[in-house]
Parts: sequence; C-alpha cells; structure tokens
Amino acid sequence: MEGQYNLRNPAVKRLMKEAQELKDPTEQYHAQPLEDNLFEWHFTVRGPPDSDFDGGVYHGRIVLPPEYPMKPPSIILLTPNGRFEVGKKICLSISGHHPETWQPSWSIRTALLAIIGFMPTKGEGAIGSLDYTPDERKALAKKSQDFNCENCGSRMRTALLPCTASSIPSLADVEAKELAKQISFKAETSSANTAAAETSPASKLIKNANQETQVADQLPITQINAETEDMRETDGDDARTGTQESPQSRPNTTSLSPRQRRTQQQRRAQQQQQARRPVSPSYTQVRRPANTNQIGSTVLIVVLTLALAALIFRRIYMSHEYRFDYEL
Repeated sequence: MEGQYNLRNPAVKRLMKEAQELKDPTEQYHAQPLEDNLFEWHFTVRGPPDSDFDGGVYHGRIVLPPEYPMKPPSIILLTPNGRFEVGKKICLSISGHHPETWQPSWSIRTALLAIIGFMPTKGEGAIGSLDYTPDERKALAKKSQDFNCENCGSRMRTALLPCTASSIPSLADVEAKELAKQISFKAETSSANTAAAETSPASKLIKNANQETQVADQLPITQINAETEDMRETDGDDARTGTQESPQSRPNTTSLSPRQRRTQQQRRAQQQQQARRPVSPSYTQVRRPANTNQIGSTVLIVVLTLALAALIFRRIYMSHEYRFDYEL
C-alpha cells in the first residue's frame, strides 16, 4: 500500500502512523484501512457495559477526506444497533457534518471512543440517530455478534479481544477518552427549526426586502438633479479640477426595474431632505423659548396699555365732573 501513495502527503503520513498504532485489536475497538484504499477504514467497537448495548459488537466505516487531519472524517455504522441508522452518516461534532468543530488533534482512535461513549445517550432527533426501546437494543446486541463484513472480512465474534477483569487501558486510550469528552452530539432539531424559520412566509418577506435594499445600495446614482447640476456649474474652474466621470464610464440605468428606480428616487429624496435641515440639531429647541417670551411680552404690553388708557379716561372723566360742580 505504501507504494500507491505519496509518503510526503501529510494525510498519507498521518494515516500510515495511525494504522500502525491501531493494527492490534483491543478489548474495546479495532480499526484498519482497506487494502486498496487508505482513506476508507473499517472499525469494530464493543458496546459500553451496563447499558442496552452490553455484549454487542458493532461494525462500521470511516471515510476520510484527502485534507485529513485538517478536515473531519465521515462515520457510518453497518451493524443494526438501535442507536444509529445503518448506512447513514452520523452527525457528531467529530464527523464530516460539522467541520467547524473539528480539531486536527483528534484521531480515529478518538472517534471510536466517542462512538462508544455516545451509544447510551438519547438521540433526540439528531441526524442518523435512532431511539429504539431497551429490549430492542438488547436483542440487536445479541444478533450483532453474528455479523460478518464482506468488504474487509471481519467477523464480530473474533474481531476484538475478549474482555477480562484485569485489563488495563493504555496511555493512548486514556488520552483519547479525555478528548472524546469534548465531543458533542449535534441535534438535528436545531437545524430543522432553523430551516423552518428560514422557509416561513414572514422570513421570506424580510429576506426579499433585505435583498432589495442591498441591490439599491449597490446601484450607483447616475442621474443628477437640477439643483446639484447648477451648483457644479457655479463652482467654476475649482470644480472642474476634480476628477470627472466620463460618459462611457457611467453605468447604464435603462436596464433597471421600476422598483429599483423608485428605490433610487426615494433615497435621493431622503438625502435632499437631510441636506436641507439646519446644521444645529438644537435649532428648534432654541427657537421655542424665544417665541414663548415674545408672546408673554406682547400680552404684558397690551395689559399695561389698557391699564394706562383706563387711568387716562378716569382722569378726564373726573376733571369734567369737577368742572360741572363748580359751575353750579
């Protein structure tokens, strides 16, 4: 197999190293690449003890990308087990469904231990998961030992070492188990809810509105209003020294749809309104107290004028009354 691949390839070097490390079966797992394909491995794992899978031995495939270990592998179970679907890629954060959570420090050994650790957990609608009853899983665990793989020739009854009470896990197994604890099972329900929300009528309307806004923002404004044109003409030679846009470089607006043209007109109208507003935002706040004081002053002047007129009228009336009494 070594002659078929470029040993300078990082993926080939990594897989050769892992194949050498995993060549001997253990009590819990075993994995080796196919004879004619280094990027497809077949593995065997034992069901976790004290669970519905106790006594079961399960077989599956691991398909690795050419970019491994920078990209995650795809994991497929071949033995009916009641936890994962047969022949379908399961959705672990260590699998190809979620490359954003993959870490190059993880290995095939880590993936095998992660599968064993997640078998007793609930599926909760995750991709490639099943929620069989405990009795069904125990029945499948007994039948799993009769499974034989036609591609790699593995027999489940002899694929792993027999379990013993005095078995001691290796240092590599301990390190892989610690890494496997960081792996989370990705639920399909969250992605399904996200897809349903994206396909709802309200979200479609919002999405269409956002797309139209983005198109309007990207469209250049090539039509210049008369006021702006007059200002450019009055600028004289100073304005002509700037960079001028040639008619050939101006984009053609005849292909715009009516909606896009209306959007451009609305944006121009908003820009003109903002340009006509006073520079100081507190202009109206300053004007209001002045108007109030002016009204108060006017009212005070009117009141004083009326009072003065009343006094004058009273003096005139009193003078005429005294003159009448004197003549009598």
